[in-house]
Amino acid sequence: MNTAFHTLLRALREPASMAGLDAAAWDGLLRHARACGLLSRLAADVRSAGVFDGLPEIVRHHMRAAEIVAERQHRAVRWEVHKLRQALAPLACPIVLLKGAAYVMAGLSPARGRILGDIDLLLPRDRLDQAETLLRFAGWFGAGHDAYDQRYYREWMHELPPVTHFRRGSTLDLHHNILPLTARCKPQAERLWTGVRRLDAELHRLGDADLVIHAATHLYHEGEWGYGLRNLADIDALLREFGARDEFWTSLTARAAELDLARPLAYALRHAAALLATPMPVPALAWAQRTIGLRAGFMDGLFRRGFATAHIEFDDAWSGLARFALYVRSHWLKMPPHRLLPHLARKALRRQPEEST
Repeated sequence: MNTAFHTLLRALREPASMAGLDAAAWDGLLRHARACGLLSRLAADVRSAGVFDGLPEIVRHHMRAAEIVAERQHRAVRWEVHKLRQALAPLACPIVLLKGAAYVMAGLSPARGRILGDIDLLLPRDRLDQAETLLRFAGWFGAGHDAYDQRYYREWMHELPPVTHFRRGSTLDLHHNILPLTARCKPQAERLWTGVRRLDAELHRLGDADLVIHAATHLYHEGEWGYGLRNLADIDALLREFGARDEFWTSLTARAAELDLARPLAYALRHAAALLATPMPVPALAWAQRTIGLRAGFMDGLFRRGFATAHIEFDDAWSGLARFALYVRSHWLKMPPHRLLPHLARKALRRQPEEST
């Protein structure tokens, strides 16, 4: 794996080490960190470490620009959540924020320097039709989804087709679970609701353990490896925030088993400890090893290469194969073969006209 990736890992583990980088190391680090969405996180880290002012001027400019982008995104998310609260008020049911929006609105540690994309909400499945209608009246519309796409989302997936606000351009995903209905792992949405934590009268977030488990599940099941290291950094931050309580670790592993999500959590614990030096008790790491079993060595190599593939310029001879293997794995976990093969064939045929234009 490339030098820039290892420099980035060290910067995440030891922010003060960035003070000693030379120009070539900074070039690789800045490009790799920006590609995987971690540049604003590094800016926050070097400020906390007290070495920001000693960095080269051009580096400070890049980092400050990344901070400004993250700050603007956080303000935009707060505003969108305010508008969503208004639009969905007639539902009269809890609205659970997921991922980045939850971190920001709850003031959790992964929000520090976190870049954001769309907003993800979890609602009871029987409220989705009403929610769609309310959102349409408030200016949120879907686009570009044919009949097959609609069936794909509504019958098989854990979310509805994404909608975008016609004026503000923000994108929203409405979830009723955290994995597709056709996935090999079968978390029950009803169990997620038993652990939600209230933020205010309408807004909620997942429970502490469930936040970690969802982040791990999203990382190891969705196949979004461009932002893989950022997502692992989220898990690292959550574990450092919640892990000071000894009872958290027991509840975390038990909860993962309850939700049928032990394996993604085991991978997350293993890689957070190995790559980011996340502190965790020995029994938690032993549980992760037992859960993964004999496949640990092979999968470690594949996942570690996946974490390093954010910037194509730093690819080596095996990077393309790793991307392809992780892409196939994510779909294999998402759908059974009799649905997966026709689905991938349809996607390939659809992509051909686009590539020829």
